[in-house]
Amino acid sequence: MLEQFKKEVIEGLSKIAQKTLPSKYFYDKKGDELFVKITRLPEYYLTRAEMETFQEKTSDIIAALHLDQGKKYSIVELGAGDGTKTIHLLRALINRNYDFEYLPVDISKDALDGIKTFLNAELPTLVVKPNHNDYFKALENLKQDGTIKIILFLGSNIGNLIDEQATEFIYQLGSSLAKGDKIILGVDLKKAKEIILPAYNDNQGITAEFNLNLLDRINKELSSNFIRANFIHAPFYDEEVGIAKSYIKSLVKQSVTLEEHQFNFEKDELIHTEVSRKYDDQVVKQILSKTDITWEHKITDKNNLFADYILQRN
Repeated sequence: MLEQFKKEVIEGLSKIAQKTLPSKYFYDKKGDELFVKITRLPEYYLTRAEMETFQEKTSDIIAALHLDQGKKYSIVELGAGDGTKTIHLLRALINRNYDFEYLPVDISKDALDGIKTFLNAELPTLVVKPNHNDYFKALENLKQDGTIKIILFLGSNIGNLIDEQATEFIYQLGSSLAKGDKIILGVDLKKAKEIILPAYNDNQGITAEFNLNLLDRINKELSSNFIRANFIHAPFYDEEVGIAKSYIKSLVKQSVTLEEHQFNFEKDELIHTEVSRKYDDQVVKQILSKTDITWEHKITDKNNLFADYILQRN
């Protein structure tokens, strides 16, 4: 994985029109800890809104899944996080005597270790099988196990993809599933910039630290020489289109090296790190239109900030 990390960093920083760094590499041990802090910030409504749905509308979610107590299920969570949302659904399924196993998938081993410890303590009868892998490799390995799959892709993680990539992701997801398998897709809904932008630029500076920690990780793991003080976190939001973007901005003209590579930065030059797409029904329908996945139900929090779409593989 280290060689892949290096390859993607070099490719991203070598781009002429717009330097980039992949957002998936935010999540080292410190990054995981910082993201948990972000989810608890007053400005970061996304986690609270989806948490409300999983806490208060668990029965609606289960009803929308149309489960059969005579069948066995694999609940596969892509990018599992800390499990504090998912536990409400898992507990309700245990209480209703459904036959299932929980398989969290993540590229962060720290996150997987944490969720297994948490769930073993809270739900001791639950079978938890962490999978430290790429999403599609994990699903490919599960394809022939004979269980019905329920894929959880929560937290608006799909919003890190532009729409064409999201369509391709859902299409590939569908190719890893059997007819009748389900997906719970959590997405952040379009709304005013006064609500959205602070979620990516909190007053305590934790989101800035999360973004800039990527430079520390590159220094530590790839022996680069970014000077943190020469860069700042720079978020933007296009309310009309519904896309938030995060950047790291160079405060001075400078050069950074990584092995034999040298990367030159102009003053105020931006490194693009993350897209956070916001959705409405029209965008979701457009993304699904070129896949074999259909939308069956939509469940939202009481303030209509966030939606969990229940999808099915045809």
